[in-house]
Amino acid sequence: MRLRREGKKKAPYYRVVVADARSPRDGRFIEDIGFYQPLTDPSRIEINSERALYWLKNGVQPSDQVKQLLRVSGIWEEFKPGDPGRDRTHKIEERRKAAEERDAKIAEAEAAAAKDLEERRAAEEAEARAAEEAAQAEAEGPAEGDEETPEEPAAEEAAAEETPAEDAPAESEEA
Repeated sequence: MRLRREGKKKAPYYRVVVADARSPRDGRFIEDIGFYQPLTDPSRIEINSERALYWLKNGVQPSDQVKQLLRVSGIWEEFKPGDPGRDRTHKIEERRKAAEERDAKIAEAEAAAAKDLEERRAAEEAEARAAEEAAQAEAEGPAEGDEETPEEPAAEEAAAEETPAEDAPAESEEA
């Protein structure tokens, strides 16, 4: 749906026509559904609403200027492209809800990133503390005599256990 220019030079007069998108501006058209006279005061718009609605419901896309003319004449409000029954405030409400949902998702992602960062920092701090403690333990390390002392009692216990075992078979042979 578009405008077809007619009239004299510097005195335009437009016809609202339904035409194939491939045809030239002032060329072949399918149906003439109204007119627009911009130079009259006030400008004059007459569009056959029944035929305009028919074509709109069958998928015809109006040009920007024709869409504006349809709004002025009230035909566009009758058509309400998309979901019938929606008005301008409903669309604004939908946009607001979509923005709130988007903001909530962003906030969740930021919170998850902050939590992950805290966990990584805590793990790094724990590793650093463990490394420091290991370094301190190594620096303070036990003296050489201290290291042998824990091993000696274990060796003595093992030797003590072996001795009675050797004695026991010897006694049994004697008996």
